[in-house]
Amino acid sequence: MSATTPSKLKQFARRLLDSEAAQGEPADDQETAGFRVCGKLRGPLGKLMGIGGFRSLLSRALALAGAEVPWLRTLQIKPDGSFGSLEEPEVKPDPCSSAEGEIVLVSQLLGLLVTFIGAGLTERLLHDVWPELDEMKF
Repeated sequence: MSATTPSKLKQFARRLLDSEAAQGEPADDQETAGFRVCGKLRGPLGKLMGIGGFRSLLSRALALAGAEVPWLRTLQIKPDGSFGSLEEPEVKPDPCSSAEGEIVLVSQLLGLLVTFIGAGLTERLLHDVWPELDEMKF
């Protein structure tokens, strides 16, 4: 995974999640900050690699994150690259586990992006989506 350390990716994922959480409450109670981060990346990455490519990348990130946070294994990715509902009782994690799972999922997605397109392009893409965040370096 390039020279970027997993702890640095998790730290960066926390910044993105904090930024999304600060934006206010989503219209849908089931849409967490982590899901919004992935959803915001779906647009530009979908243009770059197609929705099928984005869905594959997100599926791989979800599989890697699920090895670390088991409740993530129950999530489904819809054909449009969004996540299925968390309405099913067996999917609802406690708040602490949910927060950790989101961090792990977003950091895995960032790690895959750095691996496949490089740190520079990943930084530029993230800055385009979250211009309010100051310089983000991997």
